Amino acid sequence: MWTFLAAEDPASLIVPDSVQKAHFAEAVEKIANIDYHALLQSLLSESVWILIKILIALAIYFIGRWVVRRILKLVDVAMQHRNVDISLRSFTRNTISTVFTLLLVLIVVSTLGVNVTSLIAVASAATLAIGMALSGTAQNFAGGVMILLMKPYRIGDVISAQGQSGTVRDIKLFSTVITTADNQTIYIPNNSIATAIIDNYSTAELRRVDWTVGISYGDDVDAARKAILSMLAADSRIMPDPAPVVWVAALADSSVNLSIRAWVKNGDYWNVFFEHNEEFYKELPKQGLSFPFPQMDVHMKQE
Repeated sequence: MWTFLAAEDPASLIVPDSVQKAHFAEAVEKIANIDYHALLQSLLSESVWILIKILIALAIYFIGRWVVRRILKLVDVAMQHRNVDISLRSFTRNTISTVFTLLLVLIVVSTLGVNVTSLIAVASAATLAIGMALSGTAQNFAGGVMILLMKPYRIGDVISAQGQSGTVRDIKLFSTVITTADNQTIYIPNNSIATAIIDNYSTAELRRVDWTVGISYGDDVDAARKAILSMLAADSRIMPDPAPVVWVAALADSSVNLSIRAWVKNGDYWNVFFEHNEEFYKELPKQGLSFPFPQMDVHMKQE
C-alpha cells in the first residue's frame, strides 16, 4: 500500500511578525552588549603578533640569503685552492645554492606558523609525481652528474657529439652548451650526450691533418711527393716530428690518390687544412702534375 503525505500548509511556514521582531531585538541586544574595547585589543594584539612574525620571517630570509652567499663564496675559494675543474665548481655551487635556498624557505614558512611537516609531505608527493612525469629531465640530471664525475670533456674543450661540433661553453644540470664555428649556441641534453660517442679534440696537444689528393695516371708520384713535402716543410706550424708523409693510398678509377698526413697543434688545425688545400691546387700543376676528371673508357666493337 502506498502512503501519501499531505504537503504542509504554506501558511504554517511563515514566521509571525512578533517572532521576527523578537529575533531582531535579540541580535541588536547581542551587538549592543559586545565589549568593543576587548575586541579591539584582541584584534590589535593579533595584528601586532602577525606583523612581528612577518618581520621575523623577513629578517630570517635576508640573513639567510647573506649566509648562503657567504657559504657559496667559501666553497668557491676552497675549490679554487684545490684546483677543482671549473665545470664541477659550477655544478657544486648550483647544487649547494638550491639546497640551502629550499631549507631557508622552509624555515621562513615555519616562522609564519605554517605546518612544515604537512608541507613537506605534499611537496614530496608532488615531487614524485613530477619526477614520474619528467623522467627524461631526471635522466638529463643524472647524465650531467656522470659527465661531471667522469669528465669526458671540460669547459673550453672542442668536441663532436650528436652530430654537432663546437667548443664547450658550459655544463649545466640538464644540458651541455656548445658554441659552433659559426657562433651558434647549441644545447645538447646531458642524457643523450652522456650515452653517445664523443670526439674530444682537446685532450691531446697535437692533431693530425689528413688530405687526399688525386693525380692523373702517368704522373710522376715521386715528383708529387717531393713537391708536397716541400710545401709542408715551409710551414712552421707543421711539426717536424712526427714528420709529414705522403703515400699512395689508392689506385682509383680515374686517379692515383695520394694520402698526405701532417701533425699540427690543435689551434692550427683548420687554418693549416684549408690553406694547404688551396696551395696544393695552385702549385702542383706547376710541377707538371694534373688533377684528372672522372672518366670512363668505352670500347666499341665493329661487326
